[in-house]
Amino acid sequence: MDRRLEGIRVLVTRPRDRSEELCFLLEDEGAQVLHVPLLELVPPEDSRPLMAAAESIQRYKWVVFASASAVDALMEALREAGTTQLLSPVRFAAVGPRTARAVEGYGLKVAAESPNGTGEALAEVLRPALQPEDEVLLPAAEEGRRELEDALREHGARVTRVTAYRARPTALPDETWALLESSPPDVALFASPRTAEAFLEDAGRERLGAARLVAIGPTTAAALSQLGLAVAAVAERPTPEALVEATVRAVRG
Repeated sequence: MDRRLEGIRVLVTRPRDRSEELCFLLEDEGAQVLHVPLLELVPPEDSRPLMAAAESIQRYKWVVFASASAVDALMEALREAGTTQLLSPVRFAAVGPRTARAVEGYGLKVAAESPNGTGEALAEVLRPALQPEDEVLLPAAEEGRRELEDALREHGARVTRVTAYRARPTALPDETWALLESSPPDVALFASPRTAEAFLEDAGRERLGAARLVAIGPTTAAALSQLGLAVAAVAERPTPEALVEATVRAVRG
């Protein structure tokens, strides 16, 4: 078997609950994975808007998810509110295959999915199905980007955005930073603009050394470029498999 990343040190910066499959696939290709979860996902400081949406879920024509974490958060709120039985008239849309799989994992059908894993693309997919004044629920990260929300509003939807979760910096031991300095990565993977910002804030760009940078999608790639960091490869889809393929491209050119 050709282990395409044999001996390559790969830095993974995703939160722990989003990186297990990715780390496994990288190691299966022979990579030496250094997992440094810079952010952790926690519930919103004020959960009342999310709970209010869950209690009146039947009013929404669409629920649009931009991440699997948003799916889990809303489903937990629905369970607490006792309103899961009111989901039958609601249609679901997802940004990317991983989010779609999370929706389907709860026994729900995904009616719309973006082809390339971006919010703008999902808004275009939804446009023919949206009627003026359709109520759309968008559970999202507190610091999440606004492109999807703005695009849905431009299409005439009435969007209710609620905070489903938030990301906060992870306290990492000094040993982690010392390891990065003594054995810098060959490749560093970034899956969100916030993660890239957190890395530069906590570690500084010098700890990246000569690492080739891989972005999960065009939004993260653009954010890295704006931070003055060169991007070696961009995943074609926001999936662990596509991130591995992008890592191979970054290494092999």
